[in-house]
Amino acid sequence: MDRLDREILGILQQDARISYRDLGVRVGLSANATADRVRRMRKDGVILGFTVVVDPAADTRGGLVVFIDLTLRQDVTNEEFEQRVARLPRITEVVHVTGEYDYLVRARVADAPALDALLRRLKRETGVAQSSTRLALRSANTP
Repeated sequence: MDRLDREILGILQQDARISYRDLGVRVGLSANATADRVRRMRKDGVILGFTVVVDPAADTRGGLVVFIDLTLRQDVTNEEFEQRVARLPRITEVVHVTGEYDYLVRARVADAPALDALLRRLKRETGVAQSSTRLALRSANTP
């Protein structure tokens, strides 16, 4: 990776939806040269993917944003859990964490019954032994 690659990464971290043309203008390359660099960084594993982050307070879809701490059953591997949980709807993020729990899951559900259904599916289909759920009340936009 050179200076231009690092500059491209910095811009993509701020705006992953920027066009190759606009990105190229900002770093002084053509759109094609910029696209080639981004493709190479994806192929090399520098860029793992593009994610859209939405502030729950600004999201107009409604429903509840929940954070679920999960502990896996002893007979379930991390790889098995991650493959299974990827198939479930409503889950927006899954993070392997340190501490008392194995994973932190972020999800958006319509209401309490939908949350109950999601928790039951997590336990039945993904190998979760224990969970602890918190609701997002609002987003504190801090600098």
